[in-house]
Amino acid sequence: MKLSAVHHVAIIVSDIHSARDFYVNKLGFEIIRENYREQRKDWKLDLKVGDGAEAIELEIFAEPNPPGRVNRPEACGLRHLAFRVEDVEGAVAELAKCGIECEPIRYDEYTHKRMTFFFDPDGLPLELHE
Repeated sequence: MKLSAVHHVAIIVSDIHSARDFYVNKLGFEIIRENYREQRKDWKLDLKVGDGAEAIELEIFAEPNPPGRVNRPEACGLRHLAFRVEDVEGAVAELAKCGIECEPIRYDEYTHKRMTFFFDPDGLPLELHE
């Protein structure tokens, strides 16, 4: 078996309206499809992240009353979601215009790239990485 790429990443959010505003209006991801699933009483929002062959989907599930995210100590599972950017300082400035605060930019001593973190409306850590 040869796994060739990541197709999608799925996250659970507590509010579809806040998530749509954040991921579509502020981060600029394109909506592929959005469905209310009556049998599960939830929303599923599929977003396109990136372009061309490197594009992946971000599946957002808005579940009724999901348990809160564990912060410390961190639980097993998804730690954070990282997005590649060409210019981390420029991306931080764009986020600031949308009212989204980022941690101070730091240098990753292993990748030798600059990076920072910010959070979605439910506290999921998101990373910008050059």
